[in-house]
Amino acid sequence: MSRLAAPFGTLVAAGAAFAFVGAVDPGEPGHYPVCPLLYFTGIYCPGCGGLRSAHAVAHGDFGTALGMNALAVASFAAFAVFIVFWVVQVLRSRPVTVPLRTSHWWALGVLALAFTVVRNFPLGAALAP
Repeated sequence: MSRLAAPFGTLVAAGAAFAFVGAVDPGEPGHYPVCPLLYFTGIYCPGCGGLRSAHAVAHGDFGTALGMNALAVASFAAFAVFIVFWVVQVLRSRPVTVPLRTSHWWALGVLALAFTVVRNFPLGAALAP
């Protein structure tokens, strides 16, 4: 079972991070650093609201989590799916590979850019934290 150490260690680390963010409210000033892009420009980056989203997920409030940062919630879900995939592959004694091509990375970048642009205009105000 030592082959499960890496996926379970990763899961424990992610769980500890969520537990910390769940215990220390990012909505209260002074606990976490301010987003430099938001501070200097007033523009929401793709990660703005991510900690508050994680805090809401840790408390089971998925509606608030989506309202704070839908992209972060999608990333949390993708991470959970990957952990399950990783454990299944390890249990089947198969190599763990995620065949992401350059086009996939470009698509993720375009998605993050589109999310950033839309959430900073009045039309996409529902995507702003």
